[in-house]
Amino acid sequence: MGTVPPNSTETAGEGGGVDHRRELNAGALFVLKSRGSWLHCGYHLTTSIVAPALLSLPFAFALLGWVGGVLCLVVSALVTFYSYNLLSLCLEHYADLGQRQLRFRDMATDILGPAWGRYLVGPMQFEVCFGAVIACTLLAGQSMKFIYLLSTPDGTLKLYHFVIFSGALTLVLAQLPSFHSLRHINLISLILCLFYSACATAGSIYIGNSNKAPIKDYSVNGSMQNRLFGAFNAISIIATTYGNGIIPEIQATIAPPTKGKMFKGLCVCYAVVLSTFFSVAISGYWAFGSQANGNVLVNFMANKKPLVPSWFLLMTNVFTLLQVTATSTVYLQPTNEVLESKFADPKLDQFCKRNVIPRLIFRSLTVIIATLIAAMLPFFGDIMAFFGAFGCIPLDFILPMVFYNVTFRQSKRGLVFWGNTLIATIFTVFGVLAAISSIRQIVLDARTYKLFADM
Repeated sequence: MGTVPPNSTETAGEGGGVDHRRELNAGALFVLKSRGSWLHCGYHLTTSIVAPALLSLPFAFALLGWVGGVLCLVVSALVTFYSYNLLSLCLEHYADLGQRQLRFRDMATDILGPAWGRYLVGPMQFEVCFGAVIACTLLAGQSMKFIYLLSTPDGTLKLYHFVIFSGALTLVLAQLPSFHSLRHINLISLILCLFYSACATAGSIYIGNSNKAPIKDYSVNGSMQNRLFGAFNAISIIATTYGNGIIPEIQATIAPPTKGKMFKGLCVCYAVVLSTFFSVAISGYWAFGSQANGNVLVNFMANKKPLVPSWFLLMTNVFTLLQVTATSTVYLQPTNEVLESKFADPKLDQFCKRNVIPRLIFRSLTVIIATLIAAMLPFFGDIMAFFGAFGCIPLDFILPMVFYNVTFRQSKRGLVFWGNTLIATIFTVFGVLAAISSIRQIVLDARTYKLFADM
């Protein structure tokens, strides 16, 4: 679909066949262009997974403790790497049949039926992606506010002002025409995530060894009920941190033949994942223990004074701000694809006036709405847990197992079938419990915080 020349009404398959079932689609032609290499795929994957959401991992550890935190981090890494490979194998299988799938909802439609794609997977993916844009816009605003307070400790600007500024930056990047056009930005993003993760780790170690360090308390506090809900909330946060939700769209950017390229891209991505997630989570929890904040960089300030050199905190937040903006742009792509499908004309040039004006209007509206929500509801940790429970866990931990079993018709006597079924069942239970926990936490915080709160 993404490699079809204009004015064609058929979809070229990787194996030389043609898929006659789908009509020409402007979203696939203009947004999901299949021109990238496996290395570009690695850049996209890294930007979508290794995002500033990893700065909430010490907070998740505070809800789980050392053993639970490390165990969840390791298991999530293994399961997501495995599940993303299963998705890739399914996509390659259909491409070999001449039915290349470019979107998550295409997979659900072909494998499970049209109702699954239209009423479950499509809305679920939109929730994850649009939620990620909201969370990234909020985190970018928090980084801007950090930078502002360093230079003006008594400044009067509120968080929502900076959320608006960050939304304006995202609005500019949102106009880039295709997913493939982000490849150079996402390479820079990969480098930036290594930088700010190294800074977060070094800063935590510095504070943890200084006389300004808080008393190290690694106990999980609260009643049994609160600890139980907190644990499921933490699982949801970790699942969201590893979450992706756009594997088919990323694989769609690879020029055919795609066989084996996604695996190479995942290896690049998970090399970065392992070096960043574990270092930030372990060092942050070691330094701050049960006092770890939903964003560990908040712990680098005490009474509006930095606990690390000001230049170091400034540098860390600049890296975070730039990288989170790239992440937000990546997660806009599925929404952009839907908008192009609805309002663009695939028979005309992508950059003609007829297609550029609707693109500018609707992409801008999308960013404006996300920015407004981020400014109104500045509960970053709660937002991460909510979208993890309702979107990331089903899309990244459950559906890949189901897709693989159905696509390759695994024998019910085989180890692979029962292994996939077990993983899907376990994470279904976790997903339900995490959903209940995240809603409960949002209700509790709603009593404390107000709309447009300055946090």
